[in-house]
Amino acid sequence: MTQKIFWQDPYLTHLDTRVTRVDGNDVTVAETIFYAFAGGQESDHGTIGGRRVIQARKEEKEIYYTLEEGHGLKVGDAVTMTIDWERRYRLMRLHFAAELILELAYQNLKGIEKIGAHISADKARIDFRWAENISAAFPLLETAANQIVQSDAEIVSAYSDEAEERRYWEVVGFARVPCGGTHLKRTGEVGKIQLKRDNIGKGKERVEVYVLP
Repeated sequence: MTQKIFWQDPYLTHLDTRVTRVDGNDVTVAETIFYAFAGGQESDHGTIGGRRVIQARKEEKEIYYTLEEGHGLKVGDAVTMTIDWERRYRLMRLHFAAELILELAYQNLKGIEKIGAHISADKARIDFRWAENISAAFPLLETAANQIVQSDAEIVSAYSDEAEERRYWEVVGFARVPCGGTHLKRTGEVGKIQLKRDNIGKGKERVEVYVLP
């Protein structure tokens, strides 16, 4: 099983590793810094041994990387893995911004239910089951979230169950939330959070989350 270095150090951009399995264009590696789509967070972009990764997918606890045709890699080959750091950092900032908004919604909007989420490098979105116009809550949510950002608090990210690869993030005094994504070290890295509403159907509200430098 691939050792997930992106949890130990989500700020690494290069990693020397080796190929552990080859099945056509799909490969696995001994260790990885290359996050695969999970929990709504998009996959990283990057290369393995200079070959572009077309797709990264997680199946149970393993991560499979699909490379371009004719990659030529063999089991045991030493390779350097690289990721697009600018993209990764944007994903990390937007991911945590969305996590703050979600947790604040749970704490302040009684009965709200998350029904979907997606984190891209441009924006994050959270879909809620909610009968009201959620923009009425934006002043509360934005103000509280940006106060947490401005406090520059430490973000703890660790295992709750290492054998099962269950993880969480925690800001002491605010919340401890189950999450297996890649996380920033401090809330101050997020930047200013802004929200935008999108109505996606009766009884459903979409919140788009943006971060400013």
